[in-house]
Amino acid sequence: MRKDDLIIVVDMQNVYCKGEPWACLDTEGAAESILKILDKASPEQVILTEFLAPEDPVGAWKVYNETFRDINENEYMNELVPQLKERAAAYKVFGKSTFSSLKVPEIQALARKAGRVVVTGVVAECCVLATAFDAVDLGCHVVYLTDAVSGFDHEKERGAMLAMQGLAPVQSTIMTTQEYLDEE
Repeated sequence: MRKDDLIIVVDMQNVYCKGEPWACLDTEGAAESILKILDKASPEQVILTEFLAPEDPVGAWKVYNETFRDINENEYMNELVPQLKERAAAYKVFGKSTFSSLKVPEIQALARKAGRVVVTGVVAECCVLATAFDAVDLGCHVVYLTDAVSGFDHEKERGAMLAMQGLAPVQSTIMTTQEYLDEE
């Protein structure tokens, strides 16, 4: 782990936990890996995001809001997972209504200043990948932590990782949480 890394924890919300409507393959395992990172990182290095339905949706987002109204309006579904909710007060937490965390101007500004952007969270093939691609488009080197990210199934997780591997080694690095923590 480097001191100039920006660690983005993408959308680790209850709706993605086992047994919930949008359960990812291993949200709980990703949360455990993220906690290991948080134990070593300084609070200034960490950003948490929460996906919140767009207030004034356009196009396909209108359909999204109509289709998933029950989830969008459910406070519990939108809360951070318990492991992170307990610790969230120590970090910057941003709401977002797009897939990419870097559409939030404050996060984009922090990413531009970072040595690298480290992506963790859910959903691998959606919000995590969109965040990673936007970071690359900003000129950031992205670290993709395979065990701190979860997708809807193995095939989609592999697809997201393959997309990131296609950018390696110049624009991305793929590693596990332990490899990241052991880095000098």
